[in-house]
Amino acid sequence: MSQADTAKAAVRPVSPLWTFGLLRSELTTTFRRWRTLALLAVLAGVPVLVGIAVKIETGDGSSPGGGGGGGPAFISQITNNGLFLVFTALAATLPFFLPMAIGVVAGDAIAGESNAGTLRYLLVAPAGRSRLLLTKYATVVIFCLVATLVVAVSALTVGALLFPLGDLTTISGTRISFAEGLGRALLIALAVAASLIGVAALGLFVSTLTGSGIAAMATTVGLLITVQILDQIPQLHALQPYFFSHYWLSFADLMREPVYWDELTKNLGLQALYAAVFGSAAWARFTTKDITA
Repeated sequence: MSQADTAKAAVRPVSPLWTFGLLRSELTTTFRRWRTLALLAVLAGVPVLVGIAVKIETGDGSSPGGGGGGGPAFISQITNNGLFLVFTALAATLPFFLPMAIGVVAGDAIAGESNAGTLRYLLVAPAGRSRLLLTKYATVVIFCLVATLVVAVSALTVGALLFPLGDLTTISGTRISFAEGLGRALLIALAVAASLIGVAALGLFVSTLTGSGIAAMATTVGLLITVQILDQIPQLHALQPYFFSHYWLSFADLMREPVYWDELTKNLGLQALYAAVFGSAAWARFTTKDITA
């Protein structure tokens, strides 16, 4: 199969419009799947549950739990300003729900096509393996952004319905306007989405190793859980800064005045490193793999 699709790619040049059409087709296929819609529905439901729980807990005038300066501490501010529900929901979904959703979509990207018997037909088109793999990865990255925005928009809607909105107090104790708070919320959502590009590359690599979509998804999610467990073991503190999940909650530093950029830049650099390493591994595997289905 590798000689055939290489020959066809050499005969028929690939136009940018065809590449855009391939990406559009991948996005349409991905977001029309019931599995994808179910994942997005679960993500949208998390802020609803958190908001209702806080509303019930504070119905008698008491304060919700929370403490410290990290992401979960935002929960103590929700009753004062519904915008804090956005930060709380992102902090609640980032350790498990968001990466699990990304792992499912990324793990199925190549293995799902192979399992369905459609991968060889995609390679008949004049895209070539590298372009197809890049399109798959771009689709997963776009899903990262969409999934994060679904959580943020759902949280903002629920927060506006259940709690007051207005100027808010940062972690540093300074006051900022609601408009600036919305800007910070957007930056935080983008930072969370960027925190998932390493997971996307890892899932894509796993997807190239097997012809079973279910196996690829299960392996990716299993690796996510394993890494986060290892990140909590004190004896591994020397290795933990290299785990892709170690700096995930650094997005809370965007709610400081001034913003602390140290851990944020470490997180983005680490995600870029994971994307480069596992993206290269996925390319090396996929371009030499014998496609029979």
